[in-house]
Amino acid sequence: MGISPGIHRYVIAAAFFTIGILHFVRPQFFLRIVPDFIPYHLAMVYISGAAEVLGGIGILVTQTRTWAAWGLILLLVAVFPANINMTVMSVQESGYTSWYSVATILRLPLQFVLMYWVYWACLR
Repeated sequence: MGISPGIHRYVIAAAFFTIGILHFVRPQFFLRIVPDFIPYHLAMVYISGAAEVLGGIGILVTQTRTWAAWGLILLLVAVFPANINMTVMSVQESGYTSWYSVATILRLPLQFVLMYWVYWACLR
C-alpha cells in the first residue's frame, strides 16, 4: 500500500519551509550561487525564500494546495540556474573528485526528482 501522499506533503512542506527560512537567516550562501546574469541578487534570494516558505505552508492547506504545488514546481525550475552555477563553481574550485563537487553534480538531476515528488504528493 505504501506511505500516503499526506505524509509526503508534510515532509515536503518542512523541507521547503526550512530552506526558505535559511534564505533569510543565511543569505550569503544563496547569494554566492546566484548567477551573474540574474539582477538584484539579494532581492532574488529573499523572494525565492519567501516563495519556499509560502509554498511549504500552502501545500498543507487543501484550498491552496494546487496553486502552491505548481508554484513550488515553477520555483524549482526558476532556481535551476543557481544549482548549475553552484556545480560549476564547485568543480572550478576543487575539481571533479571532491565530495562537494560530486554532491553538487548529483544535485542537478535531483531537482527533477523534487519536481516529480511535489507533483506526486500534491497534484495527482
